[in-house]
Amino acid sequence: MTPILASLSTSMSEFKKNPAAVLREAKGRPVAVLSHNSPAFYMVDPQLFEAMLDELADADLHRKAIDRLADKAKAVEVDLDDL
Repeated sequence: MTPILASLSTSMSEFKKNPAAVLREAKGRPVAVLSHNSPAFYMVDPQLFEAMLDELADADLHRKAIDRLADKAKAVEVDLDDL
C-alpha cells in the first residue's frame, strides 16, 4: 500500500464536487486526494509549493558545491577584492 504523506485527505469524488471547499478546509495544509484509497495527487497552496521548490533548488546547489569541492584539481585561486 502506498503511504499517504499528508495529515489531511479526501476522496477524488469529494474533491471533484467542490475543490474550493477542500482548499478552504485545509487552511494551507497539504491534502492527499485519494483514488481507490491511494494518493492520486497532493494539493498544496502556492506558498508551500514555492517553499518546496526553494528547498529542492538549495539541495541541488549543495550537491554541486560538494562535488566541486571534491575535485580540487579544477580549483581556481581568486582574490576576494577582485570579486
